Amino acid sequence: MASTADAKAGSEAGPAFVMPEDVDDGAELWLVRHGQTEWSRDGKHTGRTDIALTPLGEKQARALAGMMARVKPALVLCSPRERALRTAELAGLEVDEITEDLGEWDYGDYEGRTSAEIHETDPGWTIFADGAPGGEDHEQVRRRADRVLARAAAALSEGPVVLVAHGHISRVLGARWVGLTVSGGANLLLNEAAPSLLGAEKGVPVIAHWNRPNPASEEDTGE
Repeated sequence: MASTADAKAGSEAGPAFVMPEDVDDGAELWLVRHGQTEWSRDGKHTGRTDIALTPLGEKQARALAGMMARVKPALVLCSPRERALRTAELAGLEVDEITEDLGEWDYGDYEGRTSAEIHETDPGWTIFADGAPGGEDHEQVRRRADRVLARAAAALSEGPVVLVAHGHISRVLGARWVGLTVSGGANLLLNEAAPSLLGAEKGVPVIAHWNRPNPASEEDTGE
């Protein structure tokens, strides 16, 4: 496994996340994005705004219950936002710790706006390229993601860990686990209530499964 000195990801953009040495092959770190909300359905950037799941979002969350029961997590960490907590509840997960570190990217001036609306005054903007004016920059999000991953990795010896969070922060978590910069999250599409699995192989951090289709999303094209 690469040491901190050997890690190349990030360079001037920030240090790589280095997985602890004691994470065994077969360890399971699950990422669960919350189910659909009205704003996620409509493409509105939803950071600190607390918004409920839609009926489809609740159905998506319930559809995860069978899988999460088989996982039998030893630790569940969750964002404090209602949409994440409700997703955890309907998925049958008992939350052990609520942490602001799993909150969605703070979009600042762009909260509640769609990309199309933002591009009217800021052409070409993306969260992964530019951060959020009036909100969080890449370094602030990186620090949060790395703290969560270190906390989760330390608990993996006790069994699977589940992180219930949001779209962009979960994409950052996936990118950081394999040593990419925050911007690497742009390459990891993540749909509503689509679970992903991080782990290790021969001491190397890996993405075992990403953006697994949610059964309810496959059944429904609307509400």
